[in-house]
Amino acid sequence: MDSRNQLARLGLFDAKVPRYTSYPTAPHFAGGVGPDRFAAWIEALPVNGEVSLYVHVPFCRRLCWFCACRTQGTATLSPVEAYVETLKAELAMLRRHLPKGIKLSRLHWGGGTPTLLTPDMMKDLLGAVLETAEFGENAEFSVEIDPNEIDGARLDVLAEGGMNRASIGVQDFDPAIQETIGRPQGFDVTRAAVDMIRERGVTSLNADILFGLPHQNQMKITETVQKLLSFNPDRVALYGYAHVPWMAKRQQMIPSDALPTPAERLALFETAQRLFLWDGYEEIGIDHFAQPSDGLAIAKKVGKLRRNFQGYTDDTASALIGVGASSISRFPQGFAQNAPATSAHTSAIREGRFSTARGHAFAGEDLLRSRLIEMVMCDFRIDVAEILRDHEITRPALMRILRDAAGQFENLLDVTQDALIIPPDARPLTRLVARAFDAYDLSKAGHSSAI
Repeated sequence: MDSRNQLARLGLFDAKVPRYTSYPTAPHFAGGVGPDRFAAWIEALPVNGEVSLYVHVPFCRRLCWFCACRTQGTATLSPVEAYVETLKAELAMLRRHLPKGIKLSRLHWGGGTPTLLTPDMMKDLLGAVLETAEFGENAEFSVEIDPNEIDGARLDVLAEGGMNRASIGVQDFDPAIQETIGRPQGFDVTRAAVDMIRERGVTSLNADILFGLPHQNQMKITETVQKLLSFNPDRVALYGYAHVPWMAKRQQMIPSDALPTPAERLALFETAQRLFLWDGYEEIGIDHFAQPSDGLAIAKKVGKLRRNFQGYTDDTASALIGVGASSISRFPQGFAQNAPATSAHTSAIREGRFSTARGHAFAGEDLLRSRLIEMVMCDFRIDVAEILRDHEITRPALMRILRDAAGQFENLLDVTQDALIIPPDARPLTRLVARAFDAYDLSKAGHSSAI
């Protein structure tokens, strides 16, 4: 693809599309999935199988203006203490429904700021988790760590409890950008957190940075990436900042006139991309980079890369169970989401029922289209043989779907009898290609920029 004009003509700089961490996407979840169905899906899991568990902690000491997650600020630990008690009760309820012998393939604490918890709260919560299900062989326990909200005592608890992957949020190291997005975090503070993590034998380090932030330019993102590379992270997520102030009111604090244009966003991404590739990282999907020894790079090579609500994963468990307010679970039968407000979630748990408020039971072509989209997002390639093997569709019908999708992109995509392929120079269009396989009405929600 030789020019930005072709990208513009195909809608890259104007389109608003989902990130496709699920299919259908969360705006299409509805009220047909409640606590009883959620419990039935848990009970239907295979005996002695493996699941992933996500624990959501929606509290922060301060609210960063750029963040669109469901979080709430707190000046004291009282609401956090009460919330941990709710999580423990929810985990006990989950334990009563889980089939025998279930093990954890992945445990992830996210938020919010899970490192807001005191050491004693962390011990208490981890104990409740492991009473619910033990770690399986080669399990991964990861925690989102705010460098501004961590110390040796809390890291000691996490490391002794089995944390073997830490994820730190960086966003950008430029002080002016940090001030504009409400996230002060000096390089020295981040460096100290990384050193403490490494000193405790945590084997893997993730880092998140953003492109498309206000006042960001190619020189500034170059400096941020170079500083980040000095930490030698195993895995980096290079996310595009999603400016959605109609959905995340705190983003109204960010001056929209300081944001880069869509074309400038693409240039920022490509600048960071080149730096990671020059440093020997493997490109993973549309926005991740990993060292060749990292699990994501290995999964990519063997065709087992997957996508879920945390982004790209090498987890092969058939179910992801979310606990905590607003958490989303995925089962072979569909999605289930807890009540988003902590008050509603807590009330349900106290009444002895799951807080499942909405979801989606798979029907029709959902699983077929979900896999088509996942292949596009993970592999830039749809394997015809795999789809025909795993889904009830004829070759002529599948080829029609693939050719109809390719026809929307001026013959930039390659379609053969074996595959649909997105060539490297067309990969900025990947989310738009994924949208071509989406059968749902995308006008129901305000999605983020395609780049």
